[in-house]
Amino acid sequence: MAEDEIPPREAMEFDVVIVGAGPAGLAAAIRLKQLSPDLTIVVVEKGSEVGAHILSGAVIDPIALDRLIPEWRSEDTPLKTQVSDDRFYMLTPKGGFRLPNFMMPPLMSNHGNYIGSLGNVCRWLATKAEALGVEIYPGFAAAEVLFENGAVVGIATGDMGVGKDGKPHAGFARGMELRGKYTLFAEGARGHLTKRLIAHFDLAQGREPPKFGIGLKELWQVAPEKHKPGLVQHSFGWPLDNRTGGGSFLYHTDDNTVLVGFVLHLNYQNPYLNPFEEFQRFKTHPLVRDTFAGGKRLSYGARAITEGGYQSVPKLSFPGGALIGCAAGFVNVPRIKGSHNAMLSGMLAAEHVAAALGAGRANDSLDGYEDAWRASDIGRDLWKVRNAKPLWSRFGTLLGIALGGFDMWTNTLGFSLFGTLGHGKADAETLKPAAQCTRIVYPKPDGKLTFDRLSSVYLSNTNHEEDQPVHLLVKDLALQKASEHDAYGGPSARYCPAGVYEWVEEGGTPRFVINAQNCVHCKTCDIKDPNRNITWVAPEGGGGPNYPNM
Repeated sequence: MAEDEIPPREAMEFDVVIVGAGPAGLAAAIRLKQLSPDLTIVVVEKGSEVGAHILSGAVIDPIALDRLIPEWRSEDTPLKTQVSDDRFYMLTPKGGFRLPNFMMPPLMSNHGNYIGSLGNVCRWLATKAEALGVEIYPGFAAAEVLFENGAVVGIATGDMGVGKDGKPHAGFARGMELRGKYTLFAEGARGHLTKRLIAHFDLAQGREPPKFGIGLKELWQVAPEKHKPGLVQHSFGWPLDNRTGGGSFLYHTDDNTVLVGFVLHLNYQNPYLNPFEEFQRFKTHPLVRDTFAGGKRLSYGARAITEGGYQSVPKLSFPGGALIGCAAGFVNVPRIKGSHNAMLSGMLAAEHVAAALGAGRANDSLDGYEDAWRASDIGRDLWKVRNAKPLWSRFGTLLGIALGGFDMWTNTLGFSLFGTLGHGKADAETLKPAAQCTRIVYPKPDGKLTFDRLSSVYLSNTNHEEDQPVHLLVKDLALQKASEHDAYGGPSARYCPAGVYEWVEEGGTPRFVINAQNCVHCKTCDIKDPNRNITWVAPEGGGGPNYPNM
């Protein structure tokens, strides 16, 4: 088909369009139907199915579920394992010590929470939404925001069947316009449409820069004698040095499965650091490795995590829509939890949308939602921990965590000696030139406990249609060579957890290679490139990972 023969997009009209079938988007859809059953609601999801792109720890605070579906505990849900043992460790190279639970601020307690797969929770929530009449379209990526008269009026899904040359080929299908009186964006951390909306409406004005971490996770089936249902184990320290922020977790859920994960703050300085390799090293620690003896790794994934917290949340409302969930940045970093706040934000936005539609308003700004979130349970949750990340970044792990814990205690009592601290530099600005840093040599994987990236990507079931435009856009290849490669030592080949980027020598000249088919949609490149020279955009719908039970 010639480009000049491309047909116009067809359009479908709804009351509310929701981008993203994660916990925030689905909670918003369900709450809207609970309040106004006659509303027409569509949820568009870029994953091949609901839950395919969902990656989280996850220990889930049930506060939002209790409000959204009060009877959920009496149903057959994916959340079957309640936390029974809560442990915190500081790791050293050869050992470590457990922090007494009585020293931890009350908000850090996990008792009463549930361990499970957030992906499966979303699959279950999707059945609830569909039973109420919500339409859910998986496999369709929202590629464009639609504007009219200065307001958002919906989104357009991407065209299918476009070749690498950007031209339509056999099987081409035009994207669809999904138009709504309000559009809620629940894309998760570093959503590509959310980025454009923040810039278009200047939503970040007066806020601290967004901050991020990268979370890597594996799902293991362990030997029955190693399994301790309900055990939640958090740790920090080794293998990271005192100036590099991050932490790790082991969650024992049902069916002899253990969720193991590693979070690395993306404000690290050494360009030779490799988050994936640090995760593999973590599993070799004496307090960790025995859990996996005789076990089998079942799945792997990685995803960026919002870490800016209270100070970095942008303005959430704009004419015609709002940001909800991790698109807005509601993760509580010390607790390593965000799904409860994501759901609460979806429910809160839904209440304001329903009120606006009930009053006959459409495509205006939901200022009531913007005003309400800070006074809600979301704001109270994030307010108490607002200084944990800045203190960690300023003073390093040992002193920073101690000061952060002290600040959380005082905030529980209603005051803080630190006020509200800023974050400083954006994560893209924190790398030092390679010449100022020490190269890190990582051990080779043993294929039993530690693994390489490509075999890990295989377990993520990642797949993209090969003949499609590359969805990782490099603005200036000359800049990438002169700066990212020559000055910073090519960190993209290390910070990507899926082996997407390589610098290949050809005739004595390095060439930047992008293996886009490996991409697990973590968005780290969009965050950490030192020149902000790489932009992640949505590939053809249905592409990316297909996470089972993650």
